[in-house]
Amino acid sequence: MRMPVAGITRVLGRIREIEAMVYPTPPSPPEDIKAGERFEKVMEEVLDDPYERKEEKISVPSGLSERMSMWEDDIQRLCEQYEVDPHLARAVMRMESGGNPDAISSAGAIGLMQLMPGTAKSLGVDPKNPLRNLEGGIKYLAQLADKYDGDYVKTLAAYNAGSGRVDSYGGVPPFPETQRYVKNVIALYQKYSRGD
Repeated sequence: MRMPVAGITRVLGRIREIEAMVYPTPPSPPEDIKAGERFEKVMEEVLDDPYERKEEKISVPSGLSERMSMWEDDIQRLCEQYEVDPHLARAVMRMESGGNPDAISSAGAIGLMQLMPGTAKSLGVDPKNPLRNLEGGIKYLAQLADKYDGDYVKTLAAYNAGSGRVDSYGGVPPFPETQRYVKNVIALYQKYSRGD
C-alpha cells in the first residue's frame, strides 16, 4: 500500500523540524554522508544520551550519605536545567528513596524520586532508569512549584498527594501521611540549605 503524498510531505516536514531543533543552522553534510543518511545519523547522535546509563547495573552503596552523594552531580545539573533549588530536590529524593534507585513503594512508586508509572509517562521518562527518574522528579517539582507560585509547602503536598487534592483542600490535605511528608521534607530542605 502506498502512503499518500500528503502523508509523506508531513513526515518530511516533521523530519526538517527535528533537524532544525538539532541543527539550528543547517550544516553542510559531510562528504561521506548522503542526504538520505543524514537524518539517521542525527537521530543516532540525539538518541545516544550521554547521561543515560544503558543496561548497566548500578552499584548502590549501603550507607545513606554515600547513596545520596553518588547523585550529587546529576542533581546539580538537572536542577540548573529545570530551575529547581537543588536543596529541595535533594530533600525530596532523600525522603522518597534515600538515594536508592531500586526503591519501589507499596503503592507502586518507582526509583529515586518515587514516580508513579502514570506520572513518569506524563513526564516522558522511564522511571526504572535512575537518571531519567531523577530528571522526571525534578521536572515534576519544577512544574508544581510553577503551579503554586513557588510555595514549597503546596508543591510538596502535591508531590505526595496530587495537585487535585491540594487544590480541593486549598493547601495541604488533612492526611496524616501528607502532613508528615511535608513537615519532614521541609526540615530536610532547611538542613541542606544550612549546609548540614
